[in-house]
Amino acid sequence: MATRNSDSPNPEDPVGYFLQDLLYHGKSERTRAAYKRVLRRFEAFLGDPEVNPSGRSVTPASATQRDCMAWIHTLRGNHAESTIATYASYLHRFYTYMTQVGAFDSNPMALVVEEMHESIDKDPMRREISVADMRKFTANVTHPLERAVVLTLLKTGMRVGEVSNLDLRDVNLADENVQRAYTVGDRPQLDGRPDSIFIAADAIRGEVVNGEERTASNKRKRETIVPVDSELKKVLIRWLAIRPDVRSSAEPLFVSTSGDWGARLTPKMIRNIVERHAREWGWHRTGGGAEENVTPHYFRHFFTTHLRDRTGDRGIVKYLRGDVASDIIDTYTHNWGDRVREVYEANVYSLL
Repeated sequence: MATRNSDSPNPEDPVGYFLQDLLYHGKSERTRAAYKRVLRRFEAFLGDPEVNPSGRSVTPASATQRDCMAWIHTLRGNHAESTIATYASYLHRFYTYMTQVGAFDSNPMALVVEEMHESIDKDPMRREISVADMRKFTANVTHPLERAVVLTLLKTGMRVGEVSNLDLRDVNLADENVQRAYTVGDRPQLDGRPDSIFIAADAIRGEVVNGEERTASNKRKRETIVPVDSELKKVLIRWLAIRPDVRSSAEPLFVSTSGDWGARLTPKMIRNIVERHAREWGWHRTGGGAEENVTPHYFRHFFTTHLRDRTGDRGIVKYLRGDVASDIIDTYTHNWGDRVREVYEANVYSLL
């Protein structure tokens, strides 16, 4: 049960408290509106004794795992599974945050989300693309920048904002030509870990990181180190060979080669790259839903599904995705060189 701690913040309106903090954290109006719509709907469900399973009015602070599961159940039949997964993630983040600030004692959504992972990642309504078909798709992406962006998304499972936020210091490539031309991989976390990408957890939209204000947030709870296999390394080296001079002292990895020459690629630019190629391939149409259109988020689904099916190791896939509990992520961080890289390289799919 998510009860309140008397020695901690005790907002009379926990949903409003959370939404206000989203504003302080620099979240966009669109994001805040989406959270508000979902959380207020959940709050109304809890407050109606005729629809919630307890038969009495319940507050978000006193909601149980069963209350949360019941609300998720009411969404089925009216929403796509991908939408339900999104709503569940909003609720999970709300409870996680309120627990972290001490307003609630526990997160009743933790187990609910854990149990949902399999069904969320294997949404039966979502377009399913084989590795062979994805290989044909990537062969059609020939521009070095766009090819590098697409392969980074597909080979790492990174979110679009996390790809946007990558700087040269986050990418350690063991290549003499690259190392002569650039200072790469100089984060201490990448010492002794060649051909790796470091994904930070401290990049927040609107805040200055590495000397540059960011337009997107990294949504990882903990930092993650993802291996770079030979295919991704090849396309990154090719991109860096033609990468133009950049505008930012942060030395972003991916920058525009068109109208905003030398400026960091924004999440919108990355989405546009993927959408354009997906549309040309017949995998995206105006008005199409998440179950039909191929987007950067779909690439994350592709990564999760195919790598998990190949490895049979949900823990490593969750580590690479950056969405596991601290005890699990610590286990894989400490065993990164032996376990994570070995399993990843033995099982990651070929796209070139």
